[in-house]
Amino acid sequence: MADLLGSILSSMEKPPSVGNQESRRKAREQAARMKKMQEDEKKKKADFRKRMEKEVSEIIQDSNMQKKKYPPMGKIERSIIHDVAEVAGLTSFSFGEEEESRYVMIFKKEFAPSDEELEAYRRGEAWDPQIAEEKRKLKQAQFELEREARTGPKEEACPNSNYRDKYSHLIGVSAAKEAAHTLEANKAYGCVPVANKRDTRSIEEAMNAIRAKKKQKRSEGECAGSSSSP
Repeated sequence: MADLLGSILSSMEKPPSVGNQESRRKAREQAARMKKMQEDEKKKKADFRKRMEKEVSEIIQDSNMQKKKYPPMGKIERSIIHDVAEVAGLTSFSFGEEEESRYVMIFKKEFAPSDEELEAYRRGEAWDPQIAEEKRKLKQAQFELEREARTGPKEEACPNSNYRDKYSHLIGVSAAKEAAHTLEANKAYGCVPVANKRDTRSIEEAMNAIRAKKKQKRSEGECAGSSSSP
């Protein structure tokens, strides 16, 4: 009987000690705090996203605004801005070398930055189109000077011979355009003035001359025929 009672008592769970109860209580409290922190973080992200969506919408509606620069922020916030900008049809970039100094800039698609502008932001420099254009011109001038120093000054193309000398036997010593003002008709080639070609006779006189020529030819033909007969 005693052995049976002892075996029953030994099989029963022992009541938790004071130390175990305290550790379980702390674990429950820690789990509750973690859950609340996760909920707060989730709510904070949702609020931040809603605020960014509102700002991006205002940027799109403002015709005078081409881009917007945000202050440095964490990786999660930057990713939210990139996502909101992409959904809204804008372009976004992150700049800054160190993680704590990284920031986001968003641009309207029609004002997307050039490669030179992006390089300036990556170097941590402010972008000014006028200054950039002056730098580009200065760089181009420096490149031209260096090229001339390597290859010498650029020589103007010069023909080996003068076409006037080469074709002087055709166009003469003077250029064709200059000689055209002094050209005269050459009678040896049949260039007769129009005044010499004009027939001043009347129609009746011309017809009489033609009849006389025909009559003369007929009479000459008859004389030739009579002289040849036996």
